Order: sequence, then structure tokens, then C-alpha cells
Amino acid sequence: MGFPMINNLNVNIDKKFNWEVIQKELRHQFGNEIYESWLKKIVFEEKFSNYILVSVSTRFIRDWIVSRYLDQILGTIKKFNKEIIRIEFKIENKIDGIHKDIQQNSVNKISFIKDSFIQYNRIDHNKSFKNFIIGDSNKLSFEAAKKVSEKISHYNPFYLYAGVGMGKTHLLNAIGLKLKEDNKVTFISAERFMYQFVKAIKSNEMVKFKDNFRNTDVLIIDDIQFMNGKEAMQEEFFHTFNSLIDKGSQVILSADRPPNKLIKIQERIKSRFSGGLVVDIQSPEHDLRLKILKTKVDELNILYSEKLKLSEEILKFISSEIRNSIRELVGALNRVASFSRIYNKVPNLNEVKIILKDLLSVNETNVTIDNIQTLVCKYFKISKNEMLSSRRSRYLVRPRQVAIYLSKILTTKSLPEIGREFSNRDHTTVIHSVKTIEKLKSDNNEISNGISYLKNQILYKKENEI
Repeated sequence: MGFPMINNLNVNIDKKFNWEVIQKELRHQFGNEIYESWLKKIVFEEKFSNYILVSVSTRFIRDWIVSRYLDQILGTIKKFNKEIIRIEFKIENKIDGIHKDIQQNSVNKISFIKDSFIQYNRIDHNKSFKNFIIGDSNKLSFEAAKKVSEKISHYNPFYLYAGVGMGKTHLLNAIGLKLKEDNKVTFISAERFMYQFVKAIKSNEMVKFKDNFRNTDVLIIDDIQFMNGKEAMQEEFFHTFNSLIDKGSQVILSADRPPNKLIKIQERIKSRFSGGLVVDIQSPEHDLRLKILKTKVDELNILYSEKLKLSEEILKFISSEIRNSIRELVGALNRVASFSRIYNKVPNLNEVKIILKDLLSVNETNVTIDNIQTLVCKYFKISKNEMLSSRRSRYLVRPRQVAIYLSKILTTKSLPEIGREFSNRDHTTVIHSVKTIEKLKSDNNEISNGISYLKNQILYKKENEI
């Protein structure tokens, strides 16, 4: 990451700029673990007119901080000096502190960091109950989460499900943040749990793995659906789950669907999930979406000196059009805010429509892979279980390929994400299916007409008619 020539800038060292105060705020904001591991080693060098220069010991450290924490660090600095709009890094190339964990492979000269369980504890001090925005669609899940945070093992397990970008990770984090005050909390994603499990097997450290996860007071696992099809890992998780429940620890889980609809998850595990407190976050209603937008505008105006002045008309338009995901909603606002800062003007409604044109087209209909699978199964007169099975009969393979093809062209899901929705199939299977159907469409009018019919059904048929 390069930075401008200092000689060409008007240096303005501000004696009031107190890096020690900022460091204390960073420790409070991120927590001791992240601060001691990463942020403590940032050395303040100099303040200029609209940016600060800091140093770290290696490029690896710089890249790690930039990719994960830079925006939040800049936001914290802006609380003390709104004129600062960026942070520039220089590399000192010295080894100390955490850098003992960073080693050089003598053969390949590749930098890597020693793995540890604690590094992946995902608790974020910025996601609490206080800044979770409540509406009719998420009030029940919010109140349930607060109850869980008051006393461990009273509601056990706690299972929260919702679509992507609906706020379930925020609620899980808020619970962890509250319980962390008096308990040992482990917050990890299912994918990271899987990675640690495989790593423990390869390095013959299963005892360490078991001890780490079974000796916690609170275990929070995000996106549990990613354990689908991983039999060995599910076996270990099952025993870990039972061990924690038996000793009165709290287990908290999130997923994108209810327990009974989890794919390729052992029935005994799904039964355990269903036996606890199960709540969902529903799609955000218009009033909640509008409330979120107004709150985010206020937050942006605190962070930046250039005030974002959007009309009520524009905010209502965005909240009306972006309906399916809070994450997309906030992303849309950030696009508009960036336009406003870059061009130094308040966009009108037509300009907003242009800025968000791709998001608006995506949200014209509520297209999900589940809806696609349902309609394709109905069209070909097969069950969804047959479609998602491992069987390769011709009468099942073709519908499966059609559903995968339609999922690729009608949703924004990545190839691996689509593969997971089809019983954890590999992304290469997705690619093969798409290419097969594209070829069949060009060679066979009957198939081409069938695809067109299904596409129209998916795009324009109401969800309650499917």
C-alpha cells in the first residue's frame, strides 16, 4: 500500500492528536484479545492535514489490519478528529511481540501465522443489544436473545434462524458480548469449527480440540447449516454438544433455516436443536427498513464531516425497493453516500435509481433457490428429496441440472453457495450443470421452451402460489 510523497503535502502536526487516547478507545471497542494481538503494535508516526501515517512491522500485519479492522479504526479516529479521511501505513520490518507467531518459510519465503483457536473468537464489541434496531419482524427474536443472555442454560440450546443479512449474527454477538462479562465464551462459525476439526485431526491434536470447545461456558456457532454432509465433524459436534448441555453450559446456534429443514444433518442432532428455544427473524417490514436507514444516516454523519442529506422521498424509495436483506439495504445506502461524497452533491431520485439499478433489478422479485427447487420439482413431477439425493438416474439428473442452471442465472449466489443448496455438491458440478443446460437449450427447442416457462413461473408467480 503506497502513500503520497510527504514533501508535496502541507504538514500539519496537531499536538492535540493524542494517539494514547485513541489506543484506549480501540482497546475498549475491539476488546483485549484483538487489541493485544494486532492493534497494540500500530505505531503512530505523524499527522498530516487530512490523514495520519502509522507503521507496523510487516506487510502481513498491515494487510491483516487493513482487511479486517481499517474502517472501524478510521471511524474511531474520526470521533477525535473529523478531518482525518484515511490512514497510511509504512513497514518497519522488525520482529517483536505478536510477530513471533509470524515465521518465514526458509524454502518458499512465504509468511504465515500460527493458527490458534482464540484468534477466531468472533465477538465484535460494536454489535450489542443497544444498537440492534427493533421492529415487528425481529422483536420476538430480540427479546428471546436478551432472555438467553440473562442466565445461561435456562433456554438450552438457543436456535436462531433467518435468511442472509437479516441480523442473526448481530444478535448472537450481542448475547456473547453480554455473557462474556461473567463467563468464558467461544464464538465461532461452523466453517471455522470444521477447519479447526480437520486441522486437529491432521496434527494429532484432537485432545486439545475437545478441551477447547468442551471447557467453555458458552459455545456460539454461526451458520450451523455448513456442517451438512460432514459426518465425522457432526459426530464430534454431537458429543461436544451433549457434554456442554450435561455440565450446564449454554449452546447458541444460528442457521438459514429451521432445524427440521437442515440438509444432511444427523436426525439426532436436528432433534436436539428442536428441543430447545427456536426462534426466527422474519423479513423486515417497511417501517423497520426505514428506521434502519435513518439510523445509519445518523451514524455516517457522526463519522464524516460532510453531512449526508437525503430527502425523506429517497429514504422511503430505498426502503421500499430493497426488501429482502438488511445487509443489502445498508449496502445500498453506502452506495448513495459514496456518490454524494465523491460528487459533493445530494443525489436526486433519478440518480439514486441509476446508482442502485442492479440492486433494484435483483429485488423485483423474491427469487430464492428453495423456490426454484420447488417449482422445478413440481414441473418434472419429482420430490425435492429425490432432487437433492445422490441418485444419478436420468429422470433426476436433468431436473437437478435445470434447477442449478436457473439458480445460477436468477440469483446472485456464488457457485459454492449454489452447490451447498443442492446437498453440498462441488462447484464444479454446478459449472457442469450450467454448461449442459446451455448446450441443450441451443440444440433442443422443447427444453428451451421448458426453461423459459420455468423462468417466467419463478420470476412472476407469487410465493404463496408456489
